[in-house]
Amino acid sequence: MSHANAALTPVQRARIGRLVVDDGWSIAEAARFFRVSWPTAAKWSQRYLERGRSGMDDRSSRPHRSPNRTPQPLVRKIVHKRIKTRRGPVEIASLTGAPASTVYAVLRRCRLNRLSHVDVRTGDVVRRYEHDHPGSMIHVDVKKLGNIPDGGGHRFVGRQQGARNRRATPGTVRDRYRHELIGRAFVHTVIDDHSRVAYAEIHDDETAATAIGVLIRAVAWFAARGVHVEAVLSDNGSCYRSHAWRDACHDLGIRHRRTRPYRPQTNGKIERFHRTMSDGWAYSKHYNSEKARRAALPAWLHFYNHHRQHSAIGKVPPITRLNNLPGHYS
Repeated sequence: MSHANAALTPVQRARIGRLVVDDGWSIAEAARFFRVSWPTAAKWSQRYLERGRSGMDDRSSRPHRSPNRTPQPLVRKIVHKRIKTRRGPVEIASLTGAPASTVYAVLRRCRLNRLSHVDVRTGDVVRRYEHDHPGSMIHVDVKKLGNIPDGGGHRFVGRQQGARNRRATPGTVRDRYRHELIGRAFVHTVIDDHSRVAYAEIHDDETAATAIGVLIRAVAWFAARGVHVEAVLSDNGSCYRSHAWRDACHDLGIRHRRTRPYRPQTNGKIERFHRTMSDGWAYSKHYNSEKARRAALPAWLHFYNHHRQHSAIGKVPPITRLNNLPGHYS
């Protein structure tokens, strides 16, 4: 690509070629007129004669042959070690006999120099997907959280004070191991695959009846924002394998799909949302009670949907990806 101070841009090169080839100028005259050397004017004139205007662009300096390039069998061996064992360049160099610099060059050329391109659990190259419009697919799941005792949990007040708060909280029971239990909060979450807009409700169980109620209200919530839900993806939890869930999806006109067993990566978008929700809401600050934490969820969801920049969709809030929002058009 021509730099800013180049004497000849592709347009000027073509002018030299036209003057010499088409108009009969001598190479010396063209070189004097454009203030370049005779060999330069001759080169571009010859290129114009052979290839016309298309020959005026810069060509790659890469050689046609590279005899010393890393052999393909060695490249495949390096890539295999990287994907299956997630080793670094130095370790792979020890296993393959190639210099570490060569291993790193191969990994960089194959876009495997960063382990973020490789799945943490399986070692396979990460394959990302996204449905092309809102409502094409929603993801559903349940996030289980331990209830916060009155006065705060051990994360913020320490284990001793947290244990005292737990014993003093009404409704605390002991299991057979003498552990104090104050119950769990089941956060039923729904997230749109295309826009990442999220909907969530907190309940005290994860039964099929509760999950169906959340789905019905979530579909209505998305419909109020101009999104028609076409399909839903869930894991293999008991509430999602029930006949009641199947019938509810049929009544709503929604196709139901389930992930492969022991394969949470398929539902990775909502798993990543759970991590964001935990960091941004569930464990973000000191709550004096479970009631206080549950009361803070709607405000955080509004922030997530309307204000928080989402790196996976171009650093814009998820709500900006929804079409036909009420009030957008008059």
